Amino acid sequence: MYIKIRVTPDAKVEKLAQKTKDHFTISVREPAERNLANGRVLELVARHFKLPIGKVRMNSGHHSPSKILSVDIGD
Repeated sequence: MYIKIRVTPDAKVEKLAQKTKDHFTISVREPAERNLANGRVLELVARHFKLPIGKVRMNSGHHSPSKILSVDIGD
């Protein structure tokens, strides 16, 4: 399953909001440097779907606020 993410790094409050079935907005406290924000996004998405972090991969948007992730939910 592919999901679209819009990320806000350096936020004061960390939150994950599901807009539609496959579109999320995420605010993380980590800065957008040294892959810190991306790593935290993967952790939050994995926790949301109750999966290990290895089941979530970033397909595109490594250097952009808009990202596409693949989530292996194992239908």
